[in-house]
Amino acid sequence: MLKHFLNLQWKSFFRAASFKTNLILKIFMGFMALYFMVVFLSMGVGAFYLIEKSGWGDPLLIVNQFLIYYLAGDLGFRYALQKMPITNIKPLLYLPIKKVQIVRYSLGKTVVSFFNLAHAFFFVPFSVVLLIEGYAPLGVIGWHLGILALIYCNNFLNVLLNNKDSILIPLAIVFALLGISQYYGYFDITRLTAPFFEALYEIPWMALLPWALLIGLYTAAFNYFKKNMYLDAGLAQKKTEAKSEDFSWLDRFGNLGVFLKNDIRLIKRNKRSKTTVLTSVFFLFYGLLFFTGAIETYDGPIWKIFAGIFISGGFLFTFGQFVPSWDSSYYPLMMSQNIKYRDYLNSKWYLVTIATLVSTILALPYLYFGWGAYLAVLVGAIYNMGVNSYLVLWGGAYIKTPIDLTSNKRAFGDKQSFNLKTMLLTIPKLLLPLLVYGLGHYLINPAAGYIFVVLAGLAGFTFKSFVFKQIEKVYKKEKYKTLLAYKQTS
Repeated sequence: MLKHFLNLQWKSFFRAASFKTNLILKIFMGFMALYFMVVFLSMGVGAFYLIEKSGWGDPLLIVNQFLIYYLAGDLGFRYALQKMPITNIKPLLYLPIKKVQIVRYSLGKTVVSFFNLAHAFFFVPFSVVLLIEGYAPLGVIGWHLGILALIYCNNFLNVLLNNKDSILIPLAIVFALLGISQYYGYFDITRLTAPFFEALYEIPWMALLPWALLIGLYTAAFNYFKKNMYLDAGLAQKKTEAKSEDFSWLDRFGNLGVFLKNDIRLIKRNKRSKTTVLTSVFFLFYGLLFFTGAIETYDGPIWKIFAGIFISGGFLFTFGQFVPSWDSSYYPLMMSQNIKYRDYLNSKWYLVTIATLVSTILALPYLYFGWGAYLAVLVGAIYNMGVNSYLVLWGGAYIKTPIDLTSNKRAFGDKQSFNLKTMLLTIPKLLLPLLVYGLGHYLINPAAGYIFVVLAGLAGFTFKSFVFKQIEKVYKKEKYKTLLAYKQTS
């Protein structure tokens, strides 16, 4: 039966309508996987000696101290990017195959996922180094097996928490607050968690506890999928009380106001759009990596502009890059109406521009790190509104990805949004402002670098009409390809 499932998976890949895109994506993902493997492998081999050379203490104790954050980060990373098995079993439900076999195969695919195997490239060489350096073999084996079980616990916990924002988001906030409180010396959660990880080495049989937890989570995931494996499972729509919202104050803007009201309702009422807005809020904290001096590599002046672009452009990058995919469910209806592309695109531009302005205001606390820090945010915001706002709308014409507004999975994109044109359009969003700033900074002085970036943003405002004409031509050219793509469900 396993051979049969693998054969079906192989055929579905080669017979898919988007085979070329899938193949390119697989190759790209392969290179990314190799990169992370090399990074994890070098960390696994060198972490012990780096910690020892730095004089921080026993390398094993230091690793145990921060393992709680490692596991929490792994769970968050999985939640955002790891595919769920439920999407792959729908075609099998009406075939004469036992549900138990389908569930085992689907959960088994997650076991051999890269999200699990990548960790071996750190923990296996690190454990080997521990043995070479004279640590007790039985203790190292117990510690390694315990960590292995906890990593797979994350795998099945992610399966169970799929789309449960009410649980995972508060958990992410708690760990973020714990990390901040530890950094400033208020409360150290590692004092409570590190003894458990140390016990895995000191008392090897303690590794049975994580494995017992793993068996329990696997059983829970298995029973959950087996219980809910029906063709009509999940088809029933949840009924909620209809509420009318008054946005009449936008009527003064004519057609622009109509589109803005539609976008505001879309953001307020749908799970995917809410998740995207929440993700953009986390971009506001990105500057803590650059302005606090926590990472020495990010102390360079050019990195300050990079941070400013990200801090102010969270909504622009997360929401703007999927225009017009947000309207994919009714895009064919819109195209059958007497609607001008200029009005439609203008409404999206105003939406991302206003959101960028709001993010800039919310970033005022960066004044704590000095005027230079907030100036980078302000300059980055002007560039985002004057240049990047056009680039995300232009790139959206090539991202023909229908979005399920009721789901927040793949919130950071998927295979249909991966193509060469969108990759090329991503480069100027990030690298061009750094190049512009660098020219002014190194040829004249730091103030000139900021002035150059601001002038680039103001130039975008000046030539808005011309730029919109070019973007409108692209959307008209891609119109029927977009309509066809939105009709495809797989």
